Amino acid sequence: MDIEKMLDGNHLATLQILYYLPDHPDLLQSFLWQLYDMPPEFPRILQFLEFWSGSIDGRLHSVQIAVAGHLVIPSARMVDFYGHLH
Repeated sequence: MDIEKMLDGNHLATLQILYYLPDHPDLLQSFLWQLYDMPPEFPRILQFLEFWSGSIDGRLHSVQIAVAGHLVIPSARMVDFYGHLH
């Protein structure tokens, strides 16, 4: 978990991209990717999809985006011992 990115407003996003195989255009392939991005604009995701469309032969079928909720910090535990060990 990258706390600095989450504190800057980024959220963990998971993409499922379905695309047509270049050699078999009737078949779909799935591609999963996780990254931190800024909803609702998703600039990194849009940049990646533009790169895909211009540079990768597999034509896009659909893209689904799932976004993790807000920053959740695990609860603190109380210390049972405080002192010095020699």
